[in-house]
Formats: sequence, C-alpha cells, structure tokens
Amino acid sequence: MLPSISVTSPVQGNGALSSRDAARHTAGAKRYKYLRRLFRFRQMDFEFAAWQMLYLFTSPQRVYRNFHYRKQTKDQWARDDPAFLVLLSVWLCVSTVGFGFVLDMGFFKMLKLLLWVVFIDCIGVGLLISTLMWFISNKYLVKRQSRDYDVEWGYAFDVHLNAFYPLLVILHFIQLFFINHVILTDTFIGYWVGNTLWLIAVGYYIYVTFLGYSALPFLKNTVILLYPFAPLILLYGLSLALGWNFTHALCSFYKYRVK
Repeated sequence: MLPSISVTSPVQGNGALSSRDAARHTAGAKRYKYLRRLFRFRQMDFEFAAWQMLYLFTSPQRVYRNFHYRKQTKDQWARDDPAFLVLLSVWLCVSTVGFGFVLDMGFFKMLKLLLWVVFIDCIGVGLLISTLMWFISNKYLVKRQSRDYDVEWGYAFDVHLNAFYPLLVILHFIQLFFINHVILTDTFIGYWVGNTLWLIAVGYYIYVTFLGYSALPFLKNTVILLYPFAPLILLYGLSLALGWNFTHALCSFYKYRVK
C-alpha cells in the first residue's frame, strides 16, 4: 500500500471549519501553497511521488486510494505536493531529448522540440483537457443529492497528469527502442508494433482517467469515461487494415515542428 501522512483534521467539533481554516482551504490559498512549494525542493516528497509513478503502471487504484486519505486529512482531493509534477517534467525532458537523438536532430532543433512538448503537448493540452473534464464532471456527473460537492480543478489536472505519465513512458521511452529498426521499416510488423504501443498508451490514459473520476463518491455514471475504448479499438483495427503508421506520422510532425 502507498504510504500516507496522518494529519489532524482542522474540523471543529460541530463539523465546520473555523474561519481561519476555511480561508486556508479556498481555491486561491491551495493554489498559492502549491506554487510556493514548487520552488522548495527540500519540502517535496520525491520518494512518495516515485511510488505513485510505479503504481500507476501496476495498480493505479492504490494511487487514488491515497487521494481519499488526503481528502480525509487535508480536506482536498488535489495534490498539495508538486513533487509528482517535478518528476514528470524530468521524465518529459529526458524522453524528449531521447526522441531527438533517435530522429537525428541537432542541438537547437532538439531544444525547440523540448519546448514544444513541454509547453504545448503537456501543459497546454493538459490545461485544456483538465478544464474540459472539470466542466463536464461538475455539469453532468455530480449526483443530484450531492450538489454541495464539486470536482476541484486541481484534482482534474492531477487526474490528467496521472493518465499522461504512462502514455509518456510508453510513447516517449519504450517506443524509442523500436522506432528506427522496427516501427519505421514500412512493414506490417513495423506498424503493428507501433500502433499496438499507441493502443496500450491511449488505453492507459482512458483507464487511469476513468479511475480518477470514479474514485469520487459524489459522481455518477463515470463508466461513460470508458466509452472511448470502442472507437479506439475500431481505429486500431482500421489502421492495421489500411497500413497506417501512427508513429511515422508523429515523427514527421515532430520534424515539421522544428523546421
């Protein structure tokens, strides 16, 4: 089981937060505390963040179980420690540099690719998806009897980061060992290996996202978040039948970006 920190809850005897504690638990206060810790590495629990990354592959349910502990002890679902984001950023930088080497890019092209991947693919797309899921879950998935509860935007962003990490490792790390000698060989084995890695990576993203929202007890019908599996499998079969190579398209797109 993932380790958890026991913190005395700031709830008064009547079940309500004091005015000072309530102020601490506003969205602005939480955001300020998170951003402030982003520059204090000694206060980050990197060991715990590494455990979370491991369990996102082996047992992602355990990761969300710890989110329950945080809600009980700190009265928030979202992470208050940016260590996971920092480690994810390191993974993103290292894997993107590896991608640049595989595609035989020069230093400045590799740097440009890194900036694109970090600020557009990860942060930009992450903010867009998190905001969209935050809106949809609060608008359509909250139970009628639980209207006093809402999905924190920070939690929606955490769910995206959790789901993005396995996808990143599969497509930006594991895939690197097969690109030049297998995937880009214009053979059935090549695009079968490449497209299968894409199927696994996107499937992980969908499943971990589903687990994140289904872990919230005040949401309903979260099973609909698994529906994208149907078009994903259909697209996978169609790609094999027509000889589409998703990795080849990704590499071409990356090279176009850095021109």
